Amino acid sequence: IADLLAKMGCEVQTNVGGTGVVGILRNGGDSPAIALRADIDALPIAEETGSNYASKNPGVMHACGHDAHMTCLIGAMRILAQHRECWQGTVKAIFQPAEEIVIGAEAMIQESVLENPKVDWVFGLHVQPDLEVGKVGVKEGPLMAAADVFSIKIKGCGGHGAYPHLIRDPIMGAAAVVMNLQTLISRSRNPLEPGVLSIGTIQGGTQHNIIPEEVELTGTVRTYDTRLRTDMEAWIRRIVSGTVAALDLTAEVGYLRGVIPVNNHPEAARIAVNAVRNAVGTQALAAAVPVMGSEDFALFLEKASGCLLWLGIRNEAAGIVHPWHSPRFDIDERALPIGASVLAQCVAEACSYHVKLKEYGRFGR
Repeated sequence: IADLLAKMGCEVQTNVGGTGVVGILRNGGDSPAIALRADIDALPIAEETGSNYASKNPGVMHACGHDAHMTCLIGAMRILAQHRECWQGTVKAIFQPAEEIVIGAEAMIQESVLENPKVDWVFGLHVQPDLEVGKVGVKEGPLMAAADVFSIKIKGCGGHGAYPHLIRDPIMGAAAVVMNLQTLISRSRNPLEPGVLSIGTIQGGTQHNIIPEEVELTGTVRTYDTRLRTDMEAWIRRIVSGTVAALDLTAEVGYLRGVIPVNNHPEAARIAVNAVRNAVGTQALAAAVPVMGSEDFALFLEKASGCLLWLGIRNEAAGIVHPWHSPRFDIDERALPIGASVLAQCVAEACSYHVKLKEYGRFGR
């Protein structure tokens, strides 16, 4: 990545936030400063696509399209380097590590990736296997959810499975907790506010006839709304406490706030809409459908106005239909020049918007 950026005439920074790379193009001053972001990490999944560009590293693959994101951003920077007459200011290409474990964006932000000059706008895209190739999805407001993680350790008094009257069974308590937690979604949450609660692991016991001393559950909560996010934690603690008390058990609840929702800014979404129309045509524009997955691009949106777009990659005729994180995940490569063109056009449109704001500030009153 660094070599390609250098050949385009970019100033290159490496090892930013770990293994991150930043390429900077300057064209007539610092303002506006526009960041384009792509994630670069892979997943611990053995690839089963059989494609000629499949991973060469056993047990590791790009099962979420990050190789496509990198390709689109490299392409966008090449377009911008060759067509400086279409934009002005500074463009930062941010190649971010560790998105899958949601620590990469924060690490790069802490190392001032959005400063010097201070970034005014930030844009990115994510391949979307539910959207047909040739389409680009845009929406303002929530696009991806906040993701929180919880653990519940239920403690009882173990013993022989033949004598349940002499024990306090944490397995029964765990089963009751799992069932009761689902009432949060069906009865406590406003049905007009999206929310997901899922239990991912249950661990307890060593043998069929031994009731264990404790059982541990872990799970995730996904929400778009800040208030609902706070409520869910309180509701989980209340239900766990009441459930285990009724069975003469005790519980410890751990709750870790994860990444915040991806919340596209209205002005940036309008810029992205214009970028799609002008780069690839109105027929390519689609309404982006929100998902309950999460993305630490959200942290960039806390610092600057921006928008994350969906890039359609689906091609049913070619069998390109598999979801993110599948060992058979693949893309229709026709999406790559579309993504590159749209990202480059986002820069041009943001520059135009910036000029209009300056003119309004000068004459609009």
